[in-house]
Amino acid sequence: MASPVYAIDFGTSNSLLGAAGPGGPGGFAPLDPDAPDPAILRSLLYFPNARELYFGERALREFGARDHSGRFIRSIKKQLPSRSFIGTYVENRPFNLEDLIALLLSEMRKRANAHFGDDVTRVVLGRPARFAPDEGDDRYAQERLERAARHAGFKEIEFLPEPVAAALGYDPEGAQARDEELVLAADFGGGTSDFTVYRLRDGRFHASDVLAMGGLSVAGDALDSALMRHRISPYFGTGVRYQVPFGSNVLTMPTHLMERICHPGEISLLRKQDTMEFFRNVRQWSLGEDDRERIDRLFTLLNDQLGLPLFEKIEGVKKALSAGDDALFDFDYPEIRIREKIRRKEFEAYAENPLEAIVRTLDETLADGGIAPERIDRVLCTGGTAKVPWLRDALTRRFGAEKLHDLDPFRGVARGLMVRAGELA
Repeated sequence: MASPVYAIDFGTSNSLLGAAGPGGPGGFAPLDPDAPDPAILRSLLYFPNARELYFGERALREFGARDHSGRFIRSIKKQLPSRSFIGTYVENRPFNLEDLIALLLSEMRKRANAHFGDDVTRVVLGRPARFAPDEGDDRYAQERLERAARHAGFKEIEFLPEPVAAALGYDPEGAQARDEELVLAADFGGGTSDFTVYRLRDGRFHASDVLAMGGLSVAGDALDSALMRHRISPYFGTGVRYQVPFGSNVLTMPTHLMERICHPGEISLLRKQDTMEFFRNVRQWSLGEDDRERIDRLFTLLNDQLGLPLFEKIEGVKKALSAGDDALFDFDYPEIRIREKIRRKEFEAYAENPLEAIVRTLDETLADGGIAPERIDRVLCTGGTAKVPWLRDALTRRFGAEKLHDLDPFRGVARGLMVRAGELA
């Protein structure tokens, strides 16, 4: 029998792997036995040292059990278009970005091979509609991802845009599909927001029916960063004022450094020796006890590598605000105690720029295809960020609530990738 073709949805936050053969989809591999849903592997890597490596929920558990020592890596997909991010070190061992992604893809392939009882080297790999606005950066990102996939053991690789995959995975049976519909697939993920407008004929989708496609590398993580920037980062040094010895000017903590703590994938970059020395000087030169306490919290955040648990709390607040009008941010750790009540309207104000950038790109995608919003017959929403009320209201204003349909936020794209894998098997 012919070997199946794998379908991989490699996400900023979560990853899934399905398989399909000549007979059709073969289901999802149980990638993470420690997860509430074993099919979903959180895109996390944890190196306690240069010789050990854990993934997913096990990575989270080991990181906590070892007092946040070692190196914890998340959101690596977001770095693909960044030419300045070459890689990192674990102890003295260098890892470039392709190495890190290859480790995750290789582990997924190994676990799937064990589950399906085969050595599979063909894959349909999802990718955002756009990794980056610049076409050169977009190509660069895909080339890096392809190299990582080859390092992971895949020999035949086909890329499929994630919103197209969402369309392929959409089954209109029972949805009163017309002979022909104009459909918008809107994928609001952790790292990217992607949009595809396509024509659906007789309930079937073909890639040639795509009429417009767009996207940007702004999504759920950017909303988390906005909340961190406006409400939580002041506890860790934003706004600290200091005066250099023999200097006459009162200075404020550099914005470019404080911006890094607003992005979980960049917090660890502040642990460089020269940066830490600068923070120690700022503490010494600061103008008040409150400022020194903020710097002490910053040292605890960096030295104890608390970025992950801190942003887990922030993401929990964001999710709670999708269901209610307010939520409590509660973070308790030795030397750090933060309790902040966040109102939905405040959160929406903090996240105004990324939210507006997302809907602006949606409008531009429609305009590029010469498609007025009222011509859209159905809007398929996928990704956890699709539940943010501000975005939901924006979609409702443009298309009407009756046209909005929610796909499985985790499996919608992966199912479409499996459909394409079945066509290649």
